Amino acid sequence: MGRTLVRSPLAAVAAALATLLGLLTPVAAATPAQTPTAAAAAAPTPLAASWTAPLSTRGRWIVDADGNRFKLKSGNWHGASGTWNGSGDAADPANHHAGEDSGRMPLGLDRAPIADILTGFAELGINSIRLPFSNEMVHDTVPVTDASVAANPQLRGRTPLQVYDAVVGALTDAGFAVILNNHTNTTRWCCGVDGNERWNASQSTAAWEDDWLFMARRYRDNKRVVGADLYNEVRRSVLDDPNWGAGDDHDWFAASQHLGDRILQEAAPDLLIIVEGINWTGLPIDGFPHDRPTLEPVQRLSHTLVRSGKLVYSAHFYGYTGPRHSGATGIGETHDPRYSDLGRDDLYAELRRQAFYVPSTPDQHFTAPLWISEFGVGGRDETDERTRAWFANFTDFLIQTDADFAYWPLVGRHENRHGNGWALLHWDAAGHRMGLYDGDDWRADAWTRLIGAPARTGHVDPVPRWSMLSPDHGDFVQSLRLRARPDWDSGARKAACPDGQRLVGLAHTGNRGLCTDTGAGDLWAASGAYEVVTDERYVAAGGDWASGYTKYQCRQGDFMTGYAVRGAAVSSVLCATARTSLGTGGRTVWFDRGDNRPASAKGGDFAYGNYKGQCADGEYAAGIAFTGRVGSSRTPDALYCRSLT
Repeated sequence: MGRTLVRSPLAAVAAALATLLGLLTPVAAATPAQTPTAAAAAAPTPLAASWTAPLSTRGRWIVDADGNRFKLKSGNWHGASGTWNGSGDAADPANHHAGEDSGRMPLGLDRAPIADILTGFAELGINSIRLPFSNEMVHDTVPVTDASVAANPQLRGRTPLQVYDAVVGALTDAGFAVILNNHTNTTRWCCGVDGNERWNASQSTAAWEDDWLFMARRYRDNKRVVGADLYNEVRRSVLDDPNWGAGDDHDWFAASQHLGDRILQEAAPDLLIIVEGINWTGLPIDGFPHDRPTLEPVQRLSHTLVRSGKLVYSAHFYGYTGPRHSGATGIGETHDPRYSDLGRDDLYAELRRQAFYVPSTPDQHFTAPLWISEFGVGGRDETDERTRAWFANFTDFLIQTDADFAYWPLVGRHENRHGNGWALLHWDAAGHRMGLYDGDDWRADAWTRLIGAPARTGHVDPVPRWSMLSPDHGDFVQSLRLRARPDWDSGARKAACPDGQRLVGLAHTGNRGLCTDTGAGDLWAASGAYEVVTDERYVAAGGDWASGYTKYQCRQGDFMTGYAVRGAAVSSVLCATARTSLGTGGRTVWFDRGDNRPASAKGGDFAYGNYKGQCADGEYAAGIAFTGRVGSSRTPDALYCRSLT
């Protein structure tokens, strides 16, 4: 969204925050089941030396290149995506949000040198910056005005994108991790019915993807640019809702899946791909359907990227919005409760339902880190007790869950210590800073507890991966090896596990599949050899494991890594050659009349509402059985599961 915040440092915590551009020296990692422990505070480590790029994920944790947990303690430095409200002269500050004209670049460059702004960030204890931009900014060739960079004259004559370059460089040189955030299509304030509701509201999906590939390539060699936050607060336009999996032009799941794969395959393989849930659907009118789905749909349909360990989910929470409240006052306001209306227990239950189940439920196809990439509240002038209580409760929940977070926003303006109030750092026209820790900001205590809270640190061991295949509306080939090879079943919808995983589950209807690397790691031989099987040539005499059914079976020594369908019918299986000897004994897992998964099955419900079959953790799928008899659609009825050893 777009809010504005305030910050300054307290003398009492100056020593604790003297790590500034640094994290405390980490101790040995706690296991996920342990209570998180604070980092040992021996000698503060400068931020640039405290972590090694690039970042990736292991289960619910984000880790650096050394496998050490990297907790995103972030803030939003907004402005490059625009502050103009959308009406009136854009040159008049009165027509910008809170009267703060960013000049089409990160806010505050007219009032404070970049180095001073970064010093302020360090004093807040953060280690990463979410840096919004608009698609319009990427193409904007009009230089910024001299007045808009008065405190940074070295930026005179540059375009907004060139200023953005300079800001990225300064941040990463100081050791901060930078997450690029496509906030809006057009360079204006977010977020309403404003032409920026979807990634393709004011532009084509193709243009959106092209801009992202351009930005990812632009910063590819700067390894401290660690993430691509694909789009901000996808929501309803005047006429249409976004959706999660319908396969149309408003399908946010499909759009983010496709672009995430393209970035990792074509532009910047090291980036984290950050996908926010759906922010709003329906009409905010009492009696009409409306909702804030957030990440709730992920449990039924999750992303599987072509590079494992790169997916992060994201959500936003503000006290004035609610699970079914748009956040509006007056037009667009309903009688649904806002988050600030909820008691602590009810608030926490909603947070878990909407988003926090994603990291807190291990060994599922949807398990991933969760980054609360926006939350915030008014500062000195905020007197509403419910709002203050919400902020305290919310930060307590972030502490309890050891969550990654990003406050909105970091930078704002003040005059005589008055202004928007949401920012944590404010500068006046003379360049004087008002910060969170100046002694008169009620948020300081909660922020100090949040930044200094005990958290898991140190090395995070790799965990098994579970991935959903969803060729619902087209190919879902997540293997980079196979993407580089010819089409193995032309005209069919094909699905394949990411490299390093094997197929272990299938749905009777709906075409969904489940992949994993548990118990074996990467099974595929270095040669990348595979075979497409469309008949029963490898069903041994006397080895009919599904009598009366058609069986597509891999030869001994191969394992299933993909399949293809035409309509609902199986048309082929893809068998990869294993790098080691595999077990020969097998068993038939039927799932044509009900679910048939191990009692302690991991991976989660990968085909919600449909019958599913799944091999055990110590097995691999070696074949599919189906029938074409009357009343059947040649959909999978059974799996042939063989032991890994």
